[in-house]
Amino acid sequence: MAATATTGRLASAPLAGARAQARYARMSAFKARAVLDLIRGLPIDRAAEVLRFTERGAATDISKVLASAIANATHNDGLDDSTLYVSVCYADEGPTLKRWRPRARGRATRIRKRTCHITIVVSVMPPEMLAVVEAERSATEVRGEGGRRRGRAAREARRARVARSREAQGQAEDIEDIEDTEEAEDETELEATDEVEDTEDLDETEDTEVDDTDEDDDTDDGEDADDGEDADDGEDADDGEDADDGEDADDGEDADDGEDEEESKP
Repeated sequence: MAATATTGRLASAPLAGARAQARYARMSAFKARAVLDLIRGLPIDRAAEVLRFTERGAATDISKVLASAIANATHNDGLDDSTLYVSVCYADEGPTLKRWRPRARGRATRIRKRTCHITIVVSVMPPEMLAVVEAERSATEVRGEGGRRRGRAAREARRARVARSREAQGQAEDIEDIEDTEEAEDETELEATDEVEDTEDLDETEDTEVDDTDEDDDTDDGEDADDGEDADDGEDADDGEDADDGEDADDGEDADDGEDEEESKP
């Protein structure tokens, strides 16, 4: 804010007070008046609160001017800041700075940078207004004390709820752990039972395979015995045939000998 602050007594004001002025503020008087209308006639604490939460650029400069006026009243005039209010506030137009912006076809457009002079006067509140403000402040303090008591009670109740919730959560976690443990034990037992059943099935399968093997061996032995008997029968048949052949040969030889003997006789 390119401005200078001046202090002094405002002689033309209806009520005596301290003044602060910001000259050549880089904003238009229209924008400053919109914010000044919000704090006119308010106690200084309420005016400062309004300016703090006003979302306008002029509120920052005006809050500085108000702080300067309050400092002038307390330090220069010795007034109590709890009895002060914004009695007068206004914004006057200052000089306008001309600037130029190039446009099409070689033309130029004027830029007007406006300024203003912001003035705030704080004075002592009238007795009627002071009584109302003090009553409001007392009620606010009582409400604040009650709110603090209620706040403490609410905090204690919240802590108790949190403790109960944590205790219930811990119990629920213990129950969940027990259930998980039981489920794990059940699963372990089922796995052990399955393993035993698998082992029994394997033993039965092995016994069945052994029985099948014994039967196969018996069958092979029977087949070998049958083959041996058949071979013996074949050998006996061959021996009988050979004997028959020998007898036939002997008969032939005997016949030949008889014929030879007959031929040898005269």
